[in-house]
Amino acid sequence: MGNKILIAMSGGVDSSVAALILKKQGYDCMGANMRLYSNGAAGILSRTCCSLDDAQDARQVCGRLGIPFYVFNFKDDFRKEVISRFISCYENGVTPNPCIDCNRYIKYGRFLNRAKELGADTMATGHYARIERDAETGRYLLKKAADDGKDQSYVLAFMTQEQLAHTRFPLGNLTKTEVRKIAHENAFVNASKHDSQDICFIPDGNYAEFIRKHAETGTTPGEFVDEDGRILGRHGGIINYTIGQRKGLGIYSDRPYYVSRIIPEENVVVLTHDSDAGSVSLTACRLNFIAVPDITSPIRVKARIRYRHREQWATVSRTGDDEIKVVFDETQRAVTKGQAVVLYDGDNVVGAGTITGTA
Repeated sequence: MGNKILIAMSGGVDSSVAALILKKQGYDCMGANMRLYSNGAAGILSRTCCSLDDAQDARQVCGRLGIPFYVFNFKDDFRKEVISRFISCYENGVTPNPCIDCNRYIKYGRFLNRAKELGADTMATGHYARIERDAETGRYLLKKAADDGKDQSYVLAFMTQEQLAHTRFPLGNLTKTEVRKIAHENAFVNASKHDSQDICFIPDGNYAEFIRKHAETGTTPGEFVDEDGRILGRHGGIINYTIGQRKGLGIYSDRPYYVSRIIPEENVVVLTHDSDAGSVSLTACRLNFIAVPDITSPIRVKARIRYRHREQWATVSRTGDDEIKVVFDETQRAVTKGQAVVLYDGDNVVGAGTITGTA
């Protein structure tokens, strides 16, 4: 494997320190910022990534490290693979995870291909996760980061064996505190920069307004109903709601209502008073296995159904060519279609899928 490596430089502290570490390890480093959307208006905002200011910060860090810096225009790919999927999901009553799609199709898809075009056999990012190779099976393993509070294995769980083989995560064994300390010691311009917290292409955090401007369906007002089908009021379009949502419903009651189901074909949002109402099982498709080549018989795992969800014991079985069933030991609240279910065996990511149904 070659020594040349291309580092995805977001302009944040994590990717900057990742570049520094790789250079000190002797890699022939290059840095590159991805232009993903028209973000001129986002340049003054500090809670998102990929703004014009971020690109400038990335350029300054690369200059300080003495490594080449590039800017890649992936706007068309990002629109197709991330933004369009995001809008389509909400139109169909499904809650997407655009960060997973960005990692799956852009960072470890288009960016890795561009790295190879530049003669780099390997790419790197500032994600908090670890990659190891299993000496017995030869498979590349995706493992949780040492810093459990920053672990990003959930949003990386759709990486393929090919992508894992050609990727480095230099921060996998560091804590965020250690990363910031390194940045300050090296006088990086972004050493104290806040972490991005919102979806990059919706810098004001108003998802519903963004979708309303771009969606072709799902914006028509309809009915709120309870589990028995009784009409409770009118909703403003299914794009405004997600499973488990309590705020912003506009339904007045002695007890709060929660969104339990969305039925796009009927333009109906089903509400319940029971905040603990949940699911004992889920089905998932668009499968990706990492620690194992496949699941041929039921296995015990811990499953995570949201990024900040605490993993829960479950049994996973193969139920179709591209489908698994996950049966939890305990009922889980707000299992949401469109989100990823990621399966863990200790620190190892067994695999992942996109949730398609619940029971």
